[in-house]
Amino acid sequence: MVATVADIVQVMERLAPPDLAEDWDNAGLQVGKMDWPVNTVWVALDPSPDVVQAACRKGVDLLITHHPMIFKPLQCIDFNKPPGFLIQQAAQHQLSIYAAHTNFDSAQDGLNDILAGRIGLKNLKPLVTANIETHQQASTEGPQGLGRIGELVEPTDLKSLALKIKKQLSLSSVKLCGNPELIVRKTAICTGSGSGLLRNFISSDAQVYISGDMRYHDAKDVQAANRGLIDIGHFASEHIMVGVVADRLSAALAKAGLKADIKAYGLERDPFLTL
Repeated sequence: MVATVADIVQVMERLAPPDLAEDWDNAGLQVGKMDWPVNTVWVALDPSPDVVQAACRKGVDLLITHHPMIFKPLQCIDFNKPPGFLIQQAAQHQLSIYAAHTNFDSAQDGLNDILAGRIGLKNLKPLVTANIETHQQASTEGPQGLGRIGELVEPTDLKSLALKIKKQLSLSSVKLCGNPELIVRKTAICTGSGSGLLRNFISSDAQVYISGDMRYHDAKDVQAANRGLIDIGHFASEHIMVGVVADRLSAALAKAGLKADIKAYGLERDPFLTL
């Protein structure tokens, strides 16, 4: 049976429950209709112009992204500039766009857990636990929330950990703050931009914080606390969701007897170049 947008959204909402989204976020359907049929799905990090235009050219029916196309209410939809011209193109080509953002960050087995797994952390718990009343966490099997704290398999020094993560994630570079010889047993992580959870890290018993988009004064605060910081970049910490979501969605649709071709969009690149 051919899937509809609603069928796939139902699967995505099991992977990333909408109630877990932060109040400022705009996860969910960005453009399209729930009853449109879906034969082809692309999964990408961003609904950027190149991704949306490529999806339209290739006749894709549904684009699933991590970052939303629309964060704040639009005062107008100008077809001459984004997101207006992307909304126009999506509508003309019957392309639906759906975002699983902070709800996928916080979800059990979501983006933070994926990153923790790549790094090799164990005994995970949220850096900030989701509010049970707000996010209905009581109905889930385990704690959910932003960020994670986990233990390394064996203690290591900060520099060695940074180099290991650089290799594991195939990064061209990482930024390191703190004593390179600092012994690390427990690590805090936050995918995407981690500045907002820095206080939570410093209040925890983790020795190092791994995230992206960290600022100068964040680094100074980490130094003052005699902790460590490894900045792996926003893109690197989140792009890992693309293949995982595509695989999980394919498996879930096959189990449900729904037919759709699911593809991980592989042409996105970090906008920053290291010279």
